Amino acid sequence: MSDKSEFILGVDIGGTHISAAIVNKLDWKIISENVVRNHVFSQENAKSIFLTWANTINSCAAAAGSKVKHIGIAMPGPFDYENGVSMMTGQSKYDELYKVNVKTPLSTLTGIPEQNIHFINDAAAFLQGEVFAQHLHTKERVLGITLGTGLGSAVWNKGEKSFDADLWNTPYQGLIFEEFLVTRWFIRRFKELTNIEVTGLKQIINEHQEEPAFSTICDEYSTHLIAFLDFFSKKYNCNDFVIGGNIAKALPLLLNQKKKEIEVFHIKTAILGEEAAIIGAAAQFS
Repeated sequence: MSDKSEFILGVDIGGTHISAAIVNKLDWKIISENVVRNHVFSQENAKSIFLTWANTINSCAAAAGSKVKHIGIAMPGPFDYENGVSMMTGQSKYDELYKVNVKTPLSTLTGIPEQNIHFINDAAAFLQGEVFAQHLHTKERVLGITLGTGLGSAVWNKGEKSFDADLWNTPYQGLIFEEFLVTRWFIRRFKELTNIEVTGLKQIINEHQEEPAFSTICDEYSTHLIAFLDFFSKKYNCNDFVIGGNIAKALPLLLNQKKKEIEVFHIKTAILGEEAAIIGAAAQFS
């Protein structure tokens, strides 16, 4: 790989992992042979965290054989994305980085100027990556949802960077939407219906799909999801959605009973998996 400006290093940082890859700006695809993944002990001291991050980034850049000039990083919130300051505390991750400007040590350890290190919310990065990968950037607006251990939501407007819609804690049925749309809902609700303990949706589908409770689970979950889609759609006056996360893989099965209700929304399923956030992070330099 030659030293060309069309190559950007994209990074996805989570509570337990960091993934980095070189993204080709010409087609917004990852150079697959250069993906580097490492475990992060996010409750360690700041020095240990920064070294893990920097070693991963440097390994990726070295494997690419190219001097990387720009780094885009997808980071969970709360985080001051504009200034690169972590605001995470009391979430069992990165407590030692609370109110720390992470740009400075990363710049020192990687040799990349601070002004060339940009941050983006992880849900927003997911959406931005999918928009570019699925060639949706001709649309005026696209909404993104991630369904997994948490509920992520993001908005992409044409010509702008995606942003976190932050709708996970929107009030719904006496609680919040997240409590009805993520993995723990399936675990809790299935036990209420059957008194059987499961680890998640995958086990329910693989082992209990023939039970009457499964039909109830599908009916209730689809009701909750349609309510969220309707709320999100009206809030931003948009019916175009990209839905990702582990639960998204099962949506055809979960929504089978409510095909007509779901048809009012234009839904595309995420195609990139973990690559979406990396591409989205890199696409900050589009």
